[in-house]
Amino acid sequence: MTFDFAASGRRVFALEREALDAVAARIDGAFSAACRAILACRGRVVCTGMGKSGHVARKIAATFASTGTPAFYMHPGEAGHGDLGMVTDADIVLALSYSGESDEILMLLPVLKRQGNTVITMTGRSASTLARESDIHLDVGVPNEACPLALAPTSSTTAALAMGDALAVALLDARGFTADDFARSHPAGALGRRLLLHITDVMHAGDEVPRIGPEASISEALAEMSRKRLGMTAVVDAESHLLGMYTDGDLRRSLDDTKVDLRTTAIAVVMTRSPRTIDAGALAVEAAQLMETHKINALLVVDSEQRVVGALNIHDLLRARVV
Repeated sequence: MTFDFAASGRRVFALEREALDAVAARIDGAFSAACRAILACRGRVVCTGMGKSGHVARKIAATFASTGTPAFYMHPGEAGHGDLGMVTDADIVLALSYSGESDEILMLLPVLKRQGNTVITMTGRSASTLARESDIHLDVGVPNEACPLALAPTSSTTAALAMGDALAVALLDARGFTADDFARSHPAGALGRRLLLHITDVMHAGDEVPRIGPEASISEALAEMSRKRLGMTAVVDAESHLLGMYTDGDLRRSLDDTKVDLRTTAIAVVMTRSPRTIDAGALAVEAAQLMETHKINALLVVDSEQRVVGALNIHDLLRARVV
């Protein structure tokens, strides 16, 4: 008989959804008290836990740190052998233990209390030693583990992880944490590039910008486009104010027009008037969105007085890994 793997997988999702619903129903005054304590904290949130709870605590610390709440993970076993020195009296400790009886964490409580640290705990048993000895207790008890043997932490670790996310997001909302704030803590990732990289970081400027006057011929425009290799040229007046744009696509249309002579027709006759442009202060990702929306491959960059100050194309955005 073939084992039904899909049915087993769906059962896990169903049990873990049930667990999350049960924990969500218990988000109450204790949750708000934990948020207020962390918000008022002058130090960091020190997350700790053993085993699977330790893995969850490490992830919660990372989520806190990336969303505006200074935090780090401390291994409770190492804490008893010197790492507790990383915890200052200005810090809050968030301890995870589903049983609430982890010896490695219970051993730390007297020292933390003597130092004056607020201790927030997540356990699955409100009557446990850790729950009773903490300043704020968050109940993450679940009806059932998804493991059919009720041995491997499954629903319980999912519930603790979700509670950590709930804390982080509530604090993010309370602080008014913005996308720019998020980008500053993620400068090396794709999100950081999308939120931090500006047009001025990727555009061509100065002599690299293809530009010609309105009286120039199409052939002169082609020469400028070939030199600057951006697939287009700006058409500007003597003060660099934008008059129009001529692209590779415009060239193909000109070649199909029997009335157009490449050597004698002025570019002003065949250029695209009022082309799409972007402000130099915009984000590079806005240029990518503009190109995608209007099915274009290049943009001119203008200042507040519609003077051409730069140019970029899709290849510039690809090189910057914005798209």
